[in-house]
Amino acid sequence: MKINIGIVDDHQLFLKSLSVLIESFPTFKIVLDALNGEGLLNKLATAETLPDILLLDVNMPVMDGASTATIISSKYPEIKMIALSMKDDDVSVIKMIKAGCCAYLLKDIHPDELEKALNEVYTKGYYNADVSNINYRRLILKTNEQEIVFTERERTFLKLACSDLTYKQIAMQMHLSERTIDGYREALFQKMNVQSRTGMALEALRRNLVSL
Repeated sequence: MKINIGIVDDHQLFLKSLSVLIESFPTFKIVLDALNGEGLLNKLATAETLPDILLLDVNMPVMDGASTATIISSKYPEIKMIALSMKDDDVSVIKMIKAGCCAYLLKDIHPDELEKALNEVYTKGYYNADVSNINYRRLILKTNEQEIVFTERERTFLKLACSDLTYKQIAMQMHLSERTIDGYREALFQKMNVQSRTGMALEALRRNLVSL
């Protein structure tokens, strides 16, 4: 039995090309496609077969990827979602993971890697990619570990770092210099064993230091 795939992307040429590519993989078939989040929700409401995995464009008109993913997570929790984007910036990755996606793929991914990602998301519930130094496995699989002690200021910084604010804006909001903020960032990178703002935010989510 084949694994059912849905695709949502507002670029029709990419949508159709990706559909043809996935149909060429022996274990997958396309059961649904849409040009934006609103169209997707309308089709899901009447679909005879729900997709097992949904490939979701991050930037779309009408309803963007994060908004769509949030609704899908609530209404169709059995559907596993993979974010698709041309960008791998921290804010985009954090938004999509917080919205419920279990992987984040760039649109220039090699077909072999895409097939591997689809298989791993279906079998494991995540794809251990390394976009912006993110380790999804560490986000999803909790392990026994020593508790990290954070100061009140570090916790405040961490919460703000998981938002859309720039480091400069965080410094202004905390009434601190940018150099001091840089110090907090480096200290937390070391404490949490991460190498990027995205990794720090996802580790904070995994440890329940911040809420979705």
